[in-house]
Amino acid sequence: MRYDEDYSNLKDSARNFYNTLKFLPLSVNKKVYLSFGGEIREEYGGKINEDWIKDQGFNYSFLQRYSLYADLNIGERLRFFAQINSALENGSKYGPSPVDEDQLAVQNLFAEYRILKDSLNKLAVRVGRQEINYGSGRLISVREGTTVRQYFTGAKLMYATPRFSLDAFVLEADEVNFGVFDNRPSHQANLWGAYSNLNIEKGGNFDFYYLGIRRDDAEFEEGIAKEVRHTVATRYWKSGGGFIYNVEAAYQFGRFGNGNINAWTMAIELGYTFEQTRFKPSINLRNDYISGDQKAGNGKLQTFNPLYPKGGYFGFNPLIGPSNLIDLHPYLTLTLTDKLSVQTDVVFNWRYSTNDGIYRPSGNYNTAGSLSDHRFIGTTYLLSADYKFNNNLSFGCGGQYFRVGDFIKDIVPLWDNSKFFNAQVSYKF
Repeated sequence: MRYDEDYSNLKDSARNFYNTLKFLPLSVNKKVYLSFGGEIREEYGGKINEDWIKDQGFNYSFLQRYSLYADLNIGERLRFFAQINSALENGSKYGPSPVDEDQLAVQNLFAEYRILKDSLNKLAVRVGRQEINYGSGRLISVREGTTVRQYFTGAKLMYATPRFSLDAFVLEADEVNFGVFDNRPSHQANLWGAYSNLNIEKGGNFDFYYLGIRRDDAEFEEGIAKEVRHTVATRYWKSGGGFIYNVEAAYQFGRFGNGNINAWTMAIELGYTFEQTRFKPSINLRNDYISGDQKAGNGKLQTFNPLYPKGGYFGFNPLIGPSNLIDLHPYLTLTLTDKLSVQTDVVFNWRYSTNDGIYRPSGNYNTAGSLSDHRFIGTTYLLSADYKFNNNLSFGCGGQYFRVGDFIKDIVPLWDNSKFFNAQVSYKF
C-alpha cells in the first residue's frame, strides 16, 4: 500500500536524487512537501488446458503494470494522495480478462485530514478513491497478485492507538473497463462496515469486523437476484518466528432476492518456523471449510460470498475460489539466502455441498454442480521462488499443476489436467 509509506524522516537528509524524489520541500520550514514514487512490473504467464479441457492447448499472456503516485503533505494535518495505474495484457487467444487489463485509470485519489495525531492516539478521515486491504485478505483485499488492483470510492474514518485500531467505511465499487479513464462509479454503497484489531502483549492479535455488501445482479447456482449480505467475523492470529497461527470464522446473513442468506466459513492455519535451523524452514498447514448451497432453486442461499478477496489464496493461478469448498493445504517455505526463498504447496480441494457448483477466485459463479455427486475437485501442486535483489527490484517465478478429481471428470466430457507457469520482475521506487 504505497500510501502507507512515510518519508518525513528524509527532511534533513542529503539532497541526492532519491531523497529529493521522496521528500521535496515546498515551504521554507519543510512542513509542506511532496513525495513521488511508482512501479514497473512485467510478467509472462503460460497455461495449458486451463479449463481442464483436453487438447485445449497452450495459451500465454504478457502482462504489464505501470504506476505513478504523488503524495502532498500540508503540515501535520492535511494530505492529498493521487496515483494512476496502467495495466496491459497481450497474447491471450481469449483476450484480456477483467483483472488483466485497465489501460489507464485513477487508482487512488483521496484527501486525508488528521483530526488527532499524537504518540498515543490517531484519528483521521479519508475521502475519495482508495485501495483497502484488511486481515489475511480472505474477504477484503487490494488483489496484488493480479495486474489490475482493486479499489473503491467513498469515505473512511480511522482511529488507532499503539495496541488497538478501528476503521469504519462506506464505499462504492466502481465498474472497471478496459480503456482509458473509462471506469464508472456505481452511485450506490456496495461495501460498508468496520474493521478492528486488538493486540494483546504475549497473547496474539484479535480482529473483529462487520462487512455489508450490495450487488444488484449477483449470480449463484441458486439463480440471479439482488443480494444484500452482512458478514460478522473474528480472527485470532500470530505471525513471525516460532509457532504461528491464524484462526478465522465468519457468519453471513441477509437477503438474496426474496430468500434468506445463511452462510459461513471457518479457516485454521498452524505452522512453525525453525529460526535457528539452516534455511529457516517454515512448515504450515491450512484447512478451510466454506459453505455451499444445500438445494438449488428453493429460494434460500447457503453459498458463502468471499466479497472482495485476493485472487491467489489457493494458488497463484487458482481455478477454483473460496465458495462451497473444503481444502487441506500443507506448504513448506525455505529461506535459502537473505535474498532467495522458495515455497512448495499441495492443496486438496473438495466441494462442501454436492448440490452446489464451483466458483471462481473472485467469488463469481463458474460451473454448476448438479451433474455430479462427487465431492473431490482435484489436487493443486505448486512450486515458487522469490529473489530480492534490493529494496527496489525483485523477481519471482513459479509453476502449478492441477490434477483433476472425480467432480471435474464428471462435468468435463474430454477432461485433462491443467498446468501453469509464470515469471515476474518488479521495480518499485
